[in-house]
Amino acid sequence: MGSTDGQTGQAWASQAWAGVTGKQVVITGATRGIGLEAAKALAGMGARVALVARNMARGEAAAAAVDGAGQAQGHPRAAEVLVADLSSQAGVRSLAATVAQRYPAVHVLVNNAGAVFSRRRMTVDGLEMTWALNHVAPWLLTNLLLDKLKASAPARVVTTGSEAGVRSHIPFDDLDAALSWGDRRSMAKGFSRYGQTKLANLVFTQELARRLEGTGVEAFCFHPGLVATGFNKNNGTLAALGMALVRPFARSPERGAQTLVWLASSTQVNGPNGGYFFDRKLHPVPQGARVEGVGRRLWEVTAAQAGL
Repeated sequence: MGSTDGQTGQAWASQAWAGVTGKQVVITGATRGIGLEAAKALAGMGARVALVARNMARGEAAAAAVDGAGQAQGHPRAAEVLVADLSSQAGVRSLAATVAQRYPAVHVLVNNAGAVFSRRRMTVDGLEMTWALNHVAPWLLTNLLLDKLKASAPARVVTTGSEAGVRSHIPFDDLDAALSWGDRRSMAKGFSRYGQTKLANLVFTQELARRLEGTGVEAFCFHPGLVATGFNKNNGTLAALGMALVRPFARSPERGAQTLVWLASSTQVNGPNGGYFFDRKLHPVPQGARVEGVGRRLWEVTAAQAGL
């Protein structure tokens, strides 16, 4: 398997990967935006898609759209909805148990769910919400499903990152954001915290690829670009207005999902296992992901936070 530094890499392909037709895909954050568009595209290729949703009503609406996309391409197999609260470790563990029990194999796991908040909040597990939802949840879900993914190999883990992590760092000395954020309401602090979690997604992907070398399970991270979705509308009128102002300059969810779909389905990926991609091309990783030992340290810290 290829280099995991994300900086170099020649045309690289998994010799065993043959696309997603007939394969089981699990996607978090699948009820809108790039997650929904990716689910529709993969269903159109003949994949069986499990949509992870926060509530059944939104999940069923998304499943209907995914079903329609699959049927339009002659693939009648229905999408399935799995309901989970990913901000709760109990919710993540319950989801993983359901997936492991329900599906004989899982060929693609897409960690796409994420959010940004204007105020520091804590989860039921005592973790800062942005960190818990954007980083700890995909780390825990992936690890709980590793045996299933290995048994289903060749398999892939695709995680949604962001260029928000380019000038960020892993806050090992302030994991609950008490020092950097405190109790003030601040969208700027919220976006800074979001950037930290997106850098963590990339570092996690690189370390995961290193640990899975030789297993037949591949790991990739990607930046979707600035996408016009419902992202950040949970933070009040001003945040929603800000997103409305940038909408004319943003790409569509369909375009934002293209690299996700490509990483999940392509028989050849132009870059190494563990690589970071933008517009289906290998993208340089930020400095914060190249710090010596950062992957191992993040893995150990997260394992302690997740009790795994």
